Amino acid sequence: PGPNVGLGPPGQPVPSAPVTRMLLVRHGQSEWNAVGRWQGQADPVLTDLGRDQASAAARSRSLGSFDAVVSSPLQRSVDTATVLADAIGVGPVLTDAGLMERDAGPWQGLTRAQIEEAWPGMLASGDRPDGYERDGALLARVMPALAGVADMVAGGSALVVTHAGVVYAVEGTCGERMVRLPNLGGRWLDLDDGNLVLGPRVDL
Repeated sequence: PGPNVGLGPPGQPVPSAPVTRMLLVRHGQSEWNAVGRWQGQADPVLTDLGRDQASAAARSRSLGSFDAVVSSPLQRSVDTATVLADAIGVGPVLTDAGLMERDAGPWQGLTRAQIEEAWPGMLASGDRPDGYERDGALLARVMPALAGVADMVAGGSALVVTHAGVVYAVEGTCGERMVRLPNLGGRWLDLDDGNLVLGPRVDL
């Protein structure tokens, strides 16, 4: 088993329950992905390539079957989730605002070159400007959202279509270093006796 982190309230035991599986998947390519703009919580739609990526992922043997499909409410995720849900015959797609991408603050809509010009050295250093949603704030909404999904399909499995920033934060809290995730890349998670256990990454 991989690294794990508790989803239950700190200091409170979580009753033993069957293992619940979740596959967190990054949406298909959006119009801003295509031109290298930081999206944050802006809502650009999928490109034609992004829709093709979702269709190809729907045919992937790595996808499997699920009891529910849950998505960030941002359109690039909902549209990706809808293609996948239609392919596996599960629906409707449910949405949860807790699964939205990290708020990029003043960097939203900018390219890396524009960010470097206005905030020299900050990208490389890992520092971020005021208004940028830090990991603690991001996880404070993502973890309850995942716990809600787990409660909904207790002992089953759920496909969760979300964003790269969300996946990175979940991996990071489990001790994994950040490695770029492609569009329609994903990470398996198991909820085992109240603990979130990282499984393998997949590229759909």
